Amino acid sequence: MDYQSKLSDALRSVKDEGRYRVFVDILRHRGDFPRATFHTPEGTREIIVWCSNDYLGMGQHPDVLAAMHRAIDEVGAGAGGTRNISGTTRYHVELEHELADLHQKEAALLFTSGYAANDATLSTLARLFGNCVIISDEMNHASMIEGIRRGGGPKRVWKHNDLAHLETLLKELDPEQPKIVAFESVYSMDGDISPIGEICDLAQRYGALTYLDEVHAVGLYGPRGGGIAERDGVLDKVDIIEGTLAKGFGVMGGYIAGSAMLIDVVRSYAPGFIFSTSLAPVLVAGVLAAVRHLKASNVEREKHQERARTLRRMMADAGLPVMMCESHIVPVMVGDPVVCKQVSDDLLQDHGIYVQPINYPTVPRGTERLRFTPCPVHTDEMMRDLVKALDSVWTQRNIRRAA
Repeated sequence: MDYQSKLSDALRSVKDEGRYRVFVDILRHRGDFPRATFHTPEGTREIIVWCSNDYLGMGQHPDVLAAMHRAIDEVGAGAGGTRNISGTTRYHVELEHELADLHQKEAALLFTSGYAANDATLSTLARLFGNCVIISDEMNHASMIEGIRRGGGPKRVWKHNDLAHLETLLKELDPEQPKIVAFESVYSMDGDISPIGEICDLAQRYGALTYLDEVHAVGLYGPRGGGIAERDGVLDKVDIIEGTLAKGFGVMGGYIAGSAMLIDVVRSYAPGFIFSTSLAPVLVAGVLAAVRHLKASNVEREKHQERARTLRRMMADAGLPVMMCESHIVPVMVGDPVVCKQVSDDLLQDHGIYVQPINYPTVPRGTERLRFTPCPVHTDEMMRDLVKALDSVWTQRNIRRAA
């Protein structure tokens, strides 16, 4: 085997398709986000970040930073082991209590990322229940798909947010067969929202558990930041909720929340949990501060929603092909991977605006886009500059505008 040739061919294939990804080397400005410094071999320049998943800017919040400083001064850097071997601290215990309370569940369990939480939980439950059918929304995240695949059991894919198709699939299954309906609340590439209550009602009618990924909603929706399920008053209908600590809460990590027995089973059986080093206490302390702050404050959520509405309206008024949705995601359709990368490069190099091109496999081929995530700290002036830059690049590149 000519290993180098094989590796070279793989990279060339990605580049030929226009979906080779380049890391953008930045340093965020503490206390001044979304401003950041862009590093290149030629030097540095100041930019505005428009694609961060730190949706509320909690990664810059004074309470979060202060909590992290205290933690590192008190206990040091790393956790020192897995959760079972010296890696469980008082910070971890308190955060799991806060997250269980946030979702009105009996217990919660921390993971190193949202990806790890989905992968470990779905694969573990599928194996434990035996012959468990997982019915997955066709737009589910890669981490859910991987967890379902690794579970090794049967699966069904239902048309995105299509209740009639979901019921058809549920009807076809043996009532005695274990089954899990897995779906998301906010789908982060299109920005649409699932009908959680109706999905849960169907699942319950046919004897299925529900597994809800609230990664792009926790912290951002609901009176205490409990996500879309809390906003819609249906937390009690969802069996298992999965979330992240790296987006709305601004730090790092993931978790699940559910019944005490289910959490105990996943804790006891999931290799992805058992054999992973625990989250560093400094990170957990920061998240703990963020969760507690957002349980009590709606200021960030209200401003965030207003900023998203404002930017979407400004883009639509400029004739840009912005996708309309009810969430905080503001996608602008391009439809070509090469052009999408060119537009992103133009914005960064010529206008000091950083937005990452979103290409396959994150989205289907032919739906390549720029995905903007306005934060409470993006100003009207920043938005006007962004729309002006987009209008200029769209004209220069002769890209199709909104109908």
